[in-house]
Amino acid sequence: MAPRPALLLASTAAVAVGVLPLLYLAVRAHDAGWERILDEIATARTLTLSLRSVALAGVVTAASVVAGLTAAYLVTRTDLPGRRAFGVLAALPLAVPTYVAAFAWTSTIDGFAGFWAAALVLTLACYPYVYLPVAAALAGADPAAEEVARSLGRGPWQVFVGVTLRLARPALAAGALLVALYVFSDFGAVSLLRVDTFTRAIFTAFSLGFDSTGALVLSTVLVALTALLVGGELATRARGARYARLAGSARPQTRIRLGRWRWSALAASAALAALALGVPAFSLLRWSVAGVSRPGTIAEIGQAAGASLAVAAAGAGLTVLLALPVGLLSARAPGVVATVLDRITYLAHALPGLVIGLSLVYFGINVAYPLYQTVWLLALAYATLFLPLAVGSIASAAGQSPPRLEEVARSLGRGPWAVLRTVTLPLTLPGVGAAAALVFLAGMKELPATLLLRPTGMDTLATQLWTQTAVSAYAAAAPYAALLVALSAIPTWVLAARTGVLERGAA
Repeated sequence: MAPRPALLLASTAAVAVGVLPLLYLAVRAHDAGWERILDEIATARTLTLSLRSVALAGVVTAASVVAGLTAAYLVTRTDLPGRRAFGVLAALPLAVPTYVAAFAWTSTIDGFAGFWAAALVLTLACYPYVYLPVAAALAGADPAAEEVARSLGRGPWQVFVGVTLRLARPALAAGALLVALYVFSDFGAVSLLRVDTFTRAIFTAFSLGFDSTGALVLSTVLVALTALLVGGELATRARGARYARLAGSARPQTRIRLGRWRWSALAASAALAALALGVPAFSLLRWSVAGVSRPGTIAEIGQAAGASLAVAAAGAGLTVLLALPVGLLSARAPGVVATVLDRITYLAHALPGLVIGLSLVYFGINVAYPLYQTVWLLALAYATLFLPLAVGSIASAAGQSPPRLEEVARSLGRGPWAVLRTVTLPLTLPGVGAAAALVFLAGMKELPATLLLRPTGMDTLATQLWTQTAVSAYAAAAPYAALLVALSAIPTWVLAARTGVLERGAA
């Protein structure tokens, strides 16, 4: 392991990037005065927004847990027909931005709006955050524990609840936390489906009402709700047990025969894929055929695609670089300090991209002016938004790599940095790759921060798509949307492959 003080210093510096929006909120709160802030909080509107945002996050999280857990179990533990194909299709909704999905549903169904419409769209977009980690946990779990339970006379349902669900609980909790935070921060779906949550209210206060104090209050309340949510998830994790392979090398999972339920499970899986992917695909096709607006030229579309790839790659590289010490510290030096640093990264993740963008505009103008109006300030915004996604992947991979190999290298005379370079990092590379793919995917879809921080004259696929759909130019928006989904599908496939769902396994 690298020297602990150096690792701790690097982790603290990385987390400092994630708290830039919180520092911005603190500075603005000081300027406005805490008395006025407290007066703004104690209003019926703030209470209503809190209840509605929490309710929406609760509904979407519960539905995503059910959908994600069911899909992961069918793919990894049953003889579902077309299991490997559905294993990839179940992850592909991650490639569809919520504003694209919302536009698809609203343009297909008249009057599609409101709380439950937003809950449906967000569930279809977010359940892969549960499906992917749970599928990876189930695919990599030792089947011995379930086999022992069955040998002791436990039925399939008892084995699932008493053993399988316990094996997947850490991954399930982590995925549920990401879903809840995503719902808190989402702007595209709730704005198009006309649901007043914190994010929509913050955007309205900033852009339409010019009420910066009101937006500041709502942002601080959102941070407080996020802190409560993260603290609750941490308490649940602390009470959970840790499971490891009993002995020996990995063995393929024994798949349960669905019997008469086989085709019903296939129909349910097909329905989920049709709702999450079929409706956006049908809408994109209809926009292209029936629309009357003029699509952009090939050069314009290609330029936007190149800009999207460039800024997403820069954001992914910077985020992984910052997340590496935090993930290694969590995996190799667990404790109060590592836990606090890890949890702090989640606080900014629930803030809307608009707040992140405004905080970095303030940072760029007042602290780091050479970065202002450059791609690197936008990459810094992506790192602030998506740092916990990368930390989780890296910490998981580092935690699964055997510490004994590092101990052997140290016993053979290797120094801490040599061990880090030649042993720890190579063992963690799968997690680094997954982190880069996940952040790249999120960066391709990010809209509010990109609108605020992109250099003058630069348009991405996301910003062009938003510009065209804002004036109902659906045919012009269709090529940007289709290319955005197609490019985002590549890292999604990488993430699905990493879970192990594409392996054939045992019959």
